[in-house]
Order: sequence, then structure tokens, then C-alpha cells
Amino acid sequence: MVGYFIDLLIVAVLVIGFTALNGVIGNSIGEKLFGGKKKNIHVDASVQTQTGWKQVGGK
Repeated sequence: MVGYFIDLLIVAVLVIGFTALNGVIGNSIGEKLFGGKKKNIHVDASVQTQTGWKQVGGK
């Protein structure tokens, strides 16, 4: 019975992990293939928003 739960846990971790990685990998491939000139639009907008902000924390 314990073996069954260990097998179930292993399969669950693999399925969840594969699903999460599949989304990240698919998004990366999609951005590179179909991003065109606008692939950095969100990064650029974030940088523009944060222009002039004070640095917090760290050294």
C-alpha cells in the first residue's frame, strides 16, 4: 500500500513538473519564432515604468 502511494506521488510530481515546464518552453519558443519586433514589449514597458524609482534594499 505504501508503494502505491509512493508511485502515485512520483507520477503526480512528474506530470505537474512536465506540465509546468511545457508551458515555459512553449512560451519561449513562441516568443522567439513569432515575436517579431515586439518580443520585448513588456520588458520595455516595465523598464519605462520604473525609470526614476529609488533602489530599495540590497547594498
